[in-house]
Amino acid sequence: MKAKPLFFFLMFFVLCAIPVLSFAQVPKLYTVGTNGWANNSVNAVIFRKNSLVTFKNTQYAAYYDDEQFVVLAKRKLGEANWIVKRSQFKGDATDAHKSISIAVDGNGFLHLTWGQHNNGLNYSISLTAGSLEMGNKQPMLSKKEDKVSYPEFYKMANGDLLFFYRDGGSGNGNLMINRYELQSKHWLRVQDGLIDGQGKRNAYWQTTVDEKGGLHLSWVWRESPDVASNHDICYAKSVDGGKTWSKSNGEIYQLPINASNAEYAVKIPQKSELINQTSMIAQSTGEVFIASYWREQHDSVPQYHIVYKSTDSWAVNNLGFRKTPFSLSGGGTKQIPISRPQIVSWKAGGRQAAALIFRDAERGSRVSIALSENIKAKDWQISDLTNFSVGDWEPSFDTELWNKRNVLNLYVQKVVQVDGEGKANTGPTAVQVLEWKAKY
Repeated sequence: MKAKPLFFFLMFFVLCAIPVLSFAQVPKLYTVGTNGWANNSVNAVIFRKNSLVTFKNTQYAAYYDDEQFVVLAKRKLGEANWIVKRSQFKGDATDAHKSISIAVDGNGFLHLTWGQHNNGLNYSISLTAGSLEMGNKQPMLSKKEDKVSYPEFYKMANGDLLFFYRDGGSGNGNLMINRYELQSKHWLRVQDGLIDGQGKRNAYWQTTVDEKGGLHLSWVWRESPDVASNHDICYAKSVDGGKTWSKSNGEIYQLPINASNAEYAVKIPQKSELINQTSMIAQSTGEVFIASYWREQHDSVPQYHIVYKSTDSWAVNNLGFRKTPFSLSGGGTKQIPISRPQIVSWKAGGRQAAALIFRDAERGSRVSIALSENIKAKDWQISDLTNFSVGDWEPSFDTELWNKRNVLNLYVQKVVQVDGEGKANTGPTAVQVLEWKAKY
């Protein structure tokens, strides 16, 4: 009987020694400006790559102000005060596709694109390293730059930049990849139509760069401008900066990739409320995790899912915590009761922990987070990172800061999206950066 107190003491010690993920840390909010355009979701769409970006100890931000000018800002990490500058560029912020994306190359120059939706390329580079003063608009290659949509920057380990964009329209567009070389300070074409819709469909993709510099690409097919025609999730990877691509089993693709030769991670029929342009992460071990949402055939409620490669086959983790049904149908930017998800992951006590960041009307349209100590498990803790509504906001974050320091900085702004590319009549709202760290 005397051994019981010692037993319970040892059990308590062991349990306390296990890393436990917690929401105990109160997120910090930093205000960039109070004049953010909020009449649609253009400042707060998920496919901004990037809305925030860190180079060394300086963080940059970009947004449209209430007069539709591109505003650039920077601060020293951890400081509350931002240097804010309205650029000379004015975009059509009334189209929620025409978001702003920024990146900083390895020499410290800021690269900027804005106002893209099936129109000519809008691109500029800063006049000097570390500056918010932008040069004149200029071409990259002057070829296939007249129908540009969804511009995205990705930084390589040597400081070069990759630029992904769609050439063509919804339901009939191809994926292009350019590379900016630091040494020559020029752009070159890496892929001219990597994924080919064959005039019948186009790919809506998400991309990530792993710790070894490998590129990972996943996408859904869309048969028409109707969002409900999204179907299936496919996958490809590259270990040479996008020159050659392979399937998850190492089989080399014969380019271009199309509907007949693509690797299908999961088959999802049309009209399954499958959303496009979400997020993914890849580990140094080669493991890949794709976050999305769709409605399974036996269910009426769209749920968040994580698709991942398990040994020699693909698996799906249905998080299953949502309760409210909705339908995706029609063209343009939709007003949807949930956001597309962002996903981040890190090691916690030898386990692969993960956080899914989202917004859901069920939770008052706040910035919310689902957290698990095991990305493949079913036990996800749900919490809110704000006590206020962010309207029709979707998450985008500083990927460079996360990759280097495991600190999550989210672009946060309350916005209103009228269904079918509509425009609200609301005043400007605050542009903020929310900082969160997991305790474990």
